[in-house]
Amino acid sequence: MTAARSTRAGQDSQDADDFDVEEALALVKGVSAHTSGEPGRAERAVPGPQGTDPAVPAPGAQDGGEGKHARHRATPWPEARAIAERAARSLPRRTPVPVSLDASLGLVIAAPLTALTDLPSFDTSAMDGWAVAGPGPWEVREDGVLAGHAEPERLGDGEAVRIATGARVPRDATAVLRSEHGHLDAKGRLHAGGAQEQGSARSRGVLALAHGQDIRPRGQECRSGDQLLPLGALVTPAVLGLAAAAGYDSLAVVPRPRAEVFVLGDELLAGGLPRDGLIRDALGPMLPPWLRALGAEVVAVRRLGDDAKALHKAITGSRADLIVTTGGTAGGPVDHVHPTLRRIGAELLVDGVKVRPGHPMLLARTQENQHLVGLPGNPLAAVSGLLTLAEPMLRTLAGRTAPEPYTLPLGEAVQGHPYDTRLIPVSLRGERAAPLHYNGPAMLRGIAAAGALAVVPPGGARAGQELDLIDLPWAATGIDACFV
Repeated sequence: MTAARSTRAGQDSQDADDFDVEEALALVKGVSAHTSGEPGRAERAVPGPQGTDPAVPAPGAQDGGEGKHARHRATPWPEARAIAERAARSLPRRTPVPVSLDASLGLVIAAPLTALTDLPSFDTSAMDGWAVAGPGPWEVREDGVLAGHAEPERLGDGEAVRIATGARVPRDATAVLRSEHGHLDAKGRLHAGGAQEQGSARSRGVLALAHGQDIRPRGQECRSGDQLLPLGALVTPAVLGLAAAAGYDSLAVVPRPRAEVFVLGDELLAGGLPRDGLIRDALGPMLPPWLRALGAEVVAVRRLGDDAKALHKAITGSRADLIVTTGGTAGGPVDHVHPTLRRIGAELLVDGVKVRPGHPMLLARTQENQHLVGLPGNPLAAVSGLLTLAEPMLRTLAGRTAPEPYTLPLGEAVQGHPYDTRLIPVSLRGERAAPLHYNGPAMLRGIAAAGALAVVPPGGARAGQELDLIDLPWAATGIDACFV
């Protein structure tokens, strides 16, 4: 099942106990299996170090009620993220590839960036003005020195020559006199100082010039062989400029992990207005650019409907590093993800996460070097799954470092789930995180206006309480930068 079936739109706060359809099915199936003695989806043992199995209240149960608790095998939210990262780290190290500078933006360098030349590679003028030799006044040569020209004729003591910023400084020049700091007398000789400043030291031509003033000496920034950036540095626009200046035409980088998206659900429309029980597919357009922002190369987006055979063929035929499916992760009659994973012998690493929205997400190892992240079909629940399981895996595969954690106080109180972590969209207003409304599992209105997701602990959070935040990729870097 995919996408929203019903939500309570327009409320100021989404009830923390509201479940989307897939979450409800997953939880009910687990409760039913517990009471019947048979293992349901939420009851099956999950491979991997997933910690304890605390008893949790079934829907509608009161805290402390005897006999009203079900065994809940879902993985705690922080641990689910750690499992995804460990799964990526367990894979063989990815072979670096050389790429041109213009194709390397957003990638991670696979070797330290060392200078291939001195920077600057020759003494250059830092200003427009005159290159001078010795103390003034100076006789000015008729020729000038421009950037990009061959080595100019050396200067004799008492000589000066016009020079442009970035031009090669003549040998034996002792300084560069800025244009605004010099003037020519009636005989054409150059003096240091302002000709119009009558009675001042400058008008008498005694402006002091330090040796080497406004000359960038060869190797001032670095010498050939100096390490400029360490292994693992992210290629930003500034890094591209530095690499080019240091002599590089290409860089050895960690290749982007390849991701393939399978959109499931017969009720989805690729265009037009919703009609006749059909709804627009929001995840097909949203997930590929989001995955690219997380460091992936999206090789394909395929709409498979609710077709078990098509899903089996697509998964077994994929050569992507990460398969991302949408919907079909609960236990409904057309939820084919779990049966298909069992059929191919996949290893479930995470089967349900204690987070709202997005509880029925999953992570499976489908091949030795391939994983699958199953996202719930509701849009905000899918975002939750993306940032819980896909982000740490793609970040690790791409060689990126984890972002530094940070907190901000809440602008107002937030209702929490009784026993699960809750992720809510927030806007960043000064030094506070303002919770956004329209944050139900099927809603995108809140996340579309958000700069981050706040991590709300079980039970909720009061106004002013410091909460961990997860930045959205475009919040700090801008739309164009993060999706390259």
